Amino acid sequence: MSEEKQTKKIKIVISGPFAAGKTEFIKTVSEIEPVTTERKISHKEEKEKKATTTVAMDFGKIKIDNEHELYLFGTPGQARFNFMWEVLGEGALGVIVLVDSTDPTTFHEARRIINFFHSRYPIPMVIGANKQDLPNAWSPKDIAIALDISEDEGIPVIGLSAKNKEDVKKVLLALLEKIRENILEG
Repeated sequence: MSEEKQTKKIKIVISGPFAAGKTEFIKTVSEIEPVTTERKISHKEEKEKKATTTVAMDFGKIKIDNEHELYLFGTPGQARFNFMWEVLGEGALGVIVLVDSTDPTTFHEARRIINFFHSRYPIPMVIGANKQDLPNAWSPKDIAIALDISEDEGIPVIGLSAKNKEDVKKVLLALLEKIRENILEG
């Protein structure tokens, strides 16, 4: 009788401020049709940025090899839905915080999200400096300074466009490497 290997599921949380690109990030790389909870935006100020928003979570999946699958859980970005951060963070092995590189008004909220996950779930983290393909995008180095990411925190800030599959994979691989290091150290 052959013994079937059980697939190891690696839960990753994708978080960040409103309109940072979390849903796009998951859609770009997921091998299944992503599950989304997009709803029309009702707040006037938010409608100026986009028409819909995530109200509960996004979900995507990637098979890494015969033994490992990544489960990607995207959080809502609006503060009124932040109770989902707690729910989705449970059991996660790593977190990616996406930042809109073109909108420094969201950097304070990004730092608040970083602090939340860092204090509640001391798991490996990577910052994705999204929208690097757009004019006026802050460099990853400048975003690290603006977010007050110190060398001691060991959180890399990686530039990407969430619409570019290779960029998204680069950020995921950086996080997976940090998870691997964490497991070896633990």
